[in-house]
Amino acid sequence: MSVRILNTPSLPNIPWQDKPKDHRAQAPVWRYSENPLFPREPIPGVARIFNSAVMPWEGGYIAVLRGEQTNGVPYIYLGRSSDGIHWTVDRDKIPFKDENGEPFMPYYAYDPRLVKVDDTYYAIWCQDNYGAAIGMAKTKDFKTFTRLENPYIPFNRNAVLFPRKIDGLFTLFSRPSDSGHTPFGDIWMSQSPDMTFWGKHRHVMSPSGNWWEGVKIGAGAAPIETSEGWLLFYHGVSSTCNGFVYSMGGAILDIDKPSKVKYRCANYLLTPTESYEERGFVPNVVFPCAALSDPDTGRIAIYYGAADTYVGLAFTTVDEVVEYIKANSSVSAGDAEEGRR
Repeated sequence: MSVRILNTPSLPNIPWQDKPKDHRAQAPVWRYSENPLFPREPIPGVARIFNSAVMPWEGGYIAVLRGEQTNGVPYIYLGRSSDGIHWTVDRDKIPFKDENGEPFMPYYAYDPRLVKVDDTYYAIWCQDNYGAAIGMAKTKDFKTFTRLENPYIPFNRNAVLFPRKIDGLFTLFSRPSDSGHTPFGDIWMSQSPDMTFWGKHRHVMSPSGNWWEGVKIGAGAAPIETSEGWLLFYHGVSSTCNGFVYSMGGAILDIDKPSKVKYRCANYLLTPTESYEERGFVPNVVFPCAALSDPDTGRIAIYYGAADTYVGLAFTTVDEVVEYIKANSSVSAGDAEEGRR
């Protein structure tokens, strides 16, 4: 490998499928041939699972899942797997509590991410806080989940935590929004000494002139630390006469100042082309939420939501995807600066 994955434990059992010999897409990202991973109505009371995040846990994998209940209200459930592909889902919602151990459940919760920092796992999601806002909780055993203070006032979505502190500070991406289906959206970075008080806000990236991400963008999987910088998979949205289309893009950020974009791929890495991505509750959606990586092989497995109905799995290698992003990079002056004015 010419590009190294840094500060990441070996993951010899990473979900994997070799690139098909007939792979025709320009970008070096290919889908798992047995997608999607979850069926419709996977457990009683839940109609669909999508937009979910996965982490290694006790030799296998654990996931925070967006379960769209049959009453239409989204919530977060736990999933468990030995191989990251075949899953069982807990029947009950995650039992969030406050710092005093009392039940503290959000009104609704959706689009979760899951990130380990030091010895603690953090779940981050979108919820109601008198408007769309970010909710967070921590756990060390996936039995007790302690809610943290909400990092921002409304309106905000798509919060993604970095897997390590930067200059001693927790670092979080988000996408300020409005109360509806946001017709705009830039990625911003904030930092905190304690996961309670957030500041040092920096602009990271804006929507570009590229058709597939011209309306809005949002951070997807937790960034992967590499020898070239932080590798970020994110979603970009285009507007068509038949509605929005969500695709997956890629960027490489400065290792010490992640609000500075070094490379940003002008082309999408994955866009809806399969039936489970084009047809569903919300058609034409590819929405990355998690990426597993193995530093020994350079393999990367990406979990993404498909059509607000399914979970898909795709693969790449760090060498291939970084080379592709760099070879097709187009970075604006605003994205390349630190984002402080």
